Amino acid sequence: MEINENNFERLANYLQQTLNPDPEVRRPAERFIESIEISQNYPLLCLHLVDRPQVDMTIRVAAAIAFKNFVKRNWGFHLENDGPDKVCESDRNGIKSLIVPMMLKSPASIQKQLSDAVSIIGKYDFPLKWPQLIDEMIEKFATGDFHVINGVLQTAHSLFKRYRYEFKSQELWEEIKFVLDKIAKPLTELLQATLGLAEAHANNEEALKVIYSSLVLVCKVFYSLNSQDLPEFFEDNMETWMKAFHGLLTLDVPCLKTPDDEDAGVLEHLRSQICENLCMYAQKYDEEFGPYMPQFVTAVWELLVNTGIQTKYDSLVSYALKFLSTVADRNHYRHLFEDPNVLASICEKVIIPNMDFRLSDEELFEDNPEEYIRRDIEGSDVETRRRAACDLVKTLSQNFEAKIIEIFGQYLQVLLAKYAENPASNWKTKDTAIYLVTSMASKGQTQKHGVTQSSELVPLPQFTQQQIIPELERSDVNQLPVLKADALKFIMTFRTILGPQIIVATMPLVAKHLGAGSVVVHTYAACAIDKILTMRGTDKQPIVTKELLTPLSAELITGLFAAFTVQGSNENEYIMKCIMRVLNTLQEASLPFMIVVLPRLTEILTVVSKNPSKPHFNHYLFETLSLSVKLVCKADPNAVSSFEEALFPVFQGILQQDVLEFMPYVFQMLSLFLEIREGKSSIPDTYLSLFPCLLAPTLWERPGNVTPLIRLLCSFVRQASPQISAEGKLSGVLGVFQKMIASKNNDHEGFYLMQNLLLHYPAEELGQSMRQIFSLLFQRLSSSKTTKFVRSFIVFLCLYASRVGPQALIQMIESIQAQMFGMVIERVFIPDINKVSGELDQKIVSVGLTKLLCECPEMLAEPYVNFWPQLLQTVVQIFELPPDESAIDGDNFIEIEDVPGYQAAYSQLNFAQSKPFDPLPDVTNVRQYLVQHLGKLGQAHAGKVGTLISSLPAAHQEALQKYCAQSGVQIA
Repeated sequence: MEINENNFERLANYLQQTLNPDPEVRRPAERFIESIEISQNYPLLCLHLVDRPQVDMTIRVAAAIAFKNFVKRNWGFHLENDGPDKVCESDRNGIKSLIVPMMLKSPASIQKQLSDAVSIIGKYDFPLKWPQLIDEMIEKFATGDFHVINGVLQTAHSLFKRYRYEFKSQELWEEIKFVLDKIAKPLTELLQATLGLAEAHANNEEALKVIYSSLVLVCKVFYSLNSQDLPEFFEDNMETWMKAFHGLLTLDVPCLKTPDDEDAGVLEHLRSQICENLCMYAQKYDEEFGPYMPQFVTAVWELLVNTGIQTKYDSLVSYALKFLSTVADRNHYRHLFEDPNVLASICEKVIIPNMDFRLSDEELFEDNPEEYIRRDIEGSDVETRRRAACDLVKTLSQNFEAKIIEIFGQYLQVLLAKYAENPASNWKTKDTAIYLVTSMASKGQTQKHGVTQSSELVPLPQFTQQQIIPELERSDVNQLPVLKADALKFIMTFRTILGPQIIVATMPLVAKHLGAGSVVVHTYAACAIDKILTMRGTDKQPIVTKELLTPLSAELITGLFAAFTVQGSNENEYIMKCIMRVLNTLQEASLPFMIVVLPRLTEILTVVSKNPSKPHFNHYLFETLSLSVKLVCKADPNAVSSFEEALFPVFQGILQQDVLEFMPYVFQMLSLFLEIREGKSSIPDTYLSLFPCLLAPTLWERPGNVTPLIRLLCSFVRQASPQISAEGKLSGVLGVFQKMIASKNNDHEGFYLMQNLLLHYPAEELGQSMRQIFSLLFQRLSSSKTTKFVRSFIVFLCLYASRVGPQALIQMIESIQAQMFGMVIERVFIPDINKVSGELDQKIVSVGLTKLLCECPEMLAEPYVNFWPQLLQTVVQIFELPPDESAIDGDNFIEIEDVPGYQAAYSQLNFAQSKPFDPLPDVTNVRQYLVQHLGKLGQAHAGKVGTLISSLPAAHQEALQKYCAQSGVQIA
């Protein structure tokens, strides 16, 4: 792509269309931009478009976002995916020369996008390939232009933020040291200069806003640079920083106080960040920070007491409370809290006020239930007052349990008595009481079981019977909805401690609340049912069986589907997950409801496929569909055609419209349909017409498609090999195999495809390509050997020996290069066979090696006879030793699932998983198979086999004798 006016106009036009709400206009534009983004000059075109003041601002922002997404997808693609470099060198250099100056002069909305792009580039290139970046940034500190300085600080924040969570490594330490040597001193000088300017402009509101926003960013960068360890420079200059932090916490700046109750102003952001910095120092560096601790405890305490209940202070209050929790948890600072008067004051002035249900919480509950739920039960309320107050209660009750229980016991009685006086008006006091009991009681907690250990302010079963169940028993499910939600959450939280008897008895009460008009209430009801259905008793069996659930099933299914019709719950992931759980518990007892369930699920899929927006909801929708297919087809396999009839039009639409999020799910469900048909009916023409499309290269470019597509392709190979052959499509399938084998991430998928071809494709036609297949595998073995590849390669060779024959294997390898099979034994089999793990793979290897040892005359002659005892030794080790988990020398490849923070685009459907397939079903006992074949070989070569076995180590000979005794075999 050339950088010219015509291309600027074209790109601007397509970017405009990507903002169109109509998917018919938006999707083609998105596809066009995706298709051109790896063209040379595309990212530079985007940047120049961003830099044009005459262009409409929405298009400039769209270009900045497109540029950032380009960088995100492609800058490190070749490093992380073992694929080609998608960004040409001239573009890389052009971007690095343009981006920082452009970012610094851009408006804030564009600056943010470009700053993020700099941080992504920095992740891969800084400092080794972009050492000048930090000097370029630091020199801007001297400009005095705070728009520029803030741009630099925002970039520094984006760039160094990863130091907060990266794993320790030598490379990381070296990078942080490089950064500290360059920036620690200028950052400290900038802090001092900015504080001086704040004093000089004390009465200038506009100037102070800019100055204080710089201080916020300085504090954020400080946090990142101190996250891994306490740098020497900051330790030496701790007095400077702590004095600044203390002053900024305690200084009153009236002109920066905003009238807005909702959104935090710059002063709140700054104090919140300072409290977060203090938490880090108190947690990690309390010895060095010790001298400053008392003055900050006082400052933070006064800040808490004098801060209002408005939402804008939430983040500040939660970090301030977290700081107090951190200090209270340290042995040498407990004396600050031991005085009963101090504890009573903390409870009265800090904890209780921050546990109260405020008007802003009520508005969130009613107007934005999704956000309320996210904060309340998903554990993402880390920055809410209630969570922080709850954590402080836990810390204090661990260290001063008796005193805290006494203080809060009195509060609890007062709160419940006030509620009893007038429930309709005073319901908020009961909400606080329930939250207080929950905070005190939750000692040990897991996602799977809820609270497992408790410290009781009151006996929980008694509190449940007296205060929780009455709320659920009210006839009107819409009365006092917040208390209904509290009660349902209480049941969920303490389900393990309350025990099966109470929990099972509450099921009908919980189910009734699926009909509540409040999104939060019916969501909590669905969530509680889901959690209860996963509970198991001491016998490891579910506490709610299908027999117990069946009487409730009609009410549950009706209530769950009715909840989707409530505004705000149309795509409620908890409801969908609960439907899945109910059907799975009911199993065949759910069949009578399928006549209602399946049309509704299909209808929902049709709607959401037009504009997928809720990934979890979509996942559970496909899980529920897969489960329904399995349940119905287990009872009647022929019913698969009804599912195909109902779902194929929707699937076709998804594939034609290129709905990326849904394609991996569609491929999994098509595989499920074909696997149900396998061995029962021939493959319909609708599938055969789809087959050529599956070989389209663009589908295989998307990582999320690879695993489900390979599975689908293998289903075709197993059931439609004659048709694939007749259509001349084998070369396309082998093209996929070649692509998979070239990738370190996906080579195992290539081997899985080849295994299916070997077992099911016409041998004569496949045989014509087999030498080329082996050559490819050996090329990959010599060019980039990984442990995963070697394991898969060994399994493939052994399967070939088992199915085609051991002599055929030797001839094939020798046809590529004379004497090569000996090298394979010496350099691949003997050192690495014991790296093969998994029962099925180990079976294939042991059978393949048994055939090589016992059915191949070449193995008993020179030069291979020297390897015979060693190969037999490896077979015995497969049976007797755990797999060798060590990596091959020089193998730096990490399997993608092990990479922290990596989220694969492919989501496996649990209810659409394929069954493990045994390619050697005739062999049922591998040890017996080995000694029986050795026995036959011994009879044919009297004395020779016994002599070879006698050269094995004693332990291996003993193991063989044991197998012989168990199988009634003698080896001559």
